Amino acid sequence: MTPGFYARRLQAPGAVLAPMAGYSDAPLRQLAAEQGALWTVSEMISSRGLVLGGESEKLTLGRPYPGEQGRVVQLFGAEPDILAEAVRRAEAWFAPAALDLNMGCPVPKVRGRGGACLLQTPEVAYTLITAMRGATRLDVSAKIRLGWDENRSVEIAQGLAAAGASLITVHGRTSAQRYTGEADWDAIARVAAAVPVPVVGSGDIGTAAQARARRQETGVAAVMIGRGAVGNPWLFRALATGEGAFPPAAERARTVLRHAELHVAFYGPDRFGLASVRPLRKVLPRYLPDHPELRDALVQVDTVADVAAALAPLLDGAAVPAVPVEAGAYAVGRP
Repeated sequence: MTPGFYARRLQAPGAVLAPMAGYSDAPLRQLAAEQGALWTVSEMISSRGLVLGGESEKLTLGRPYPGEQGRVVQLFGAEPDILAEAVRRAEAWFAPAALDLNMGCPVPKVRGRGGACLLQTPEVAYTLITAMRGATRLDVSAKIRLGWDENRSVEIAQGLAAAGASLITVHGRTSAQRYTGEADWDAIARVAAAVPVPVVGSGDIGTAAQARARRQETGVAAVMIGRGAVGNPWLFRALATGEGAFPPAAERARTVLRHAELHVAFYGPDRFGLASVRPLRKVLPRYLPDHPELRDALVQVDTVADVAAALAPLLDGAAVPAVPVEAGAYAVGRP
């Protein structure tokens, strides 16, 4: 993969699938990519785990699905030498299109080891970007929040760009806010106007209309969608092509079943030898918000056969008329 991945992808319309722990795994990335996502981002991977923890190319967080392209691998860490080695291993093992530094995760277990903690010491983050750039010819980017407990986003983004970041994604909240309140897109716009590299905006995008409005109002190069895309990969098609139809229930049910099949194909049997789809219990009902009568069955599935049985009323029935994507939107995405 030659440098310039982000610049090439940003020549086309569309949106980006956010990195989401427990969500943006290979099956979800595949569905988003098929619907036209500009690129997808892996769940965050510990640099120390790659270098010191005995991980290998079999690590499911990093392993691509067969034929996967346009996938960015996101790393977290706080030590330049270890991050540089993690970049080398990630590139060799996982064939990413680019590498991203996580500077936004507010989860307590990450504190002191990277994530949003780097917003307290941005000068450390600049050395990390420099180290990552020195370890690869691929694009290196960073995903930040506005700051730790106050907005320092312009200053931090300018430092990251100077250190060599090819692109910066900004989530419009501080770390202290976690996911409360509303994302500050005015602050994101100020970052986009202040740095010489593309800025992707993130926070509270749940519909295609919201995505288009935010991009136009703020001047960002693209928007990133998180939980708003869970159960609705067609958001990416709407933004890439302008098509605005939320598929009929029968088509969505077929995609639910395919998601389950992709899950089993990628992960294989669990430690009990079962081709389990239990991790999808939190995901599958979101494809069918207009069919709450199926929820109880979908949150209890264990196998693909269980999923097919739960969906039988839709898979065996006639298709219902399509409704606008916005009408099928769910809780706003907050990557």
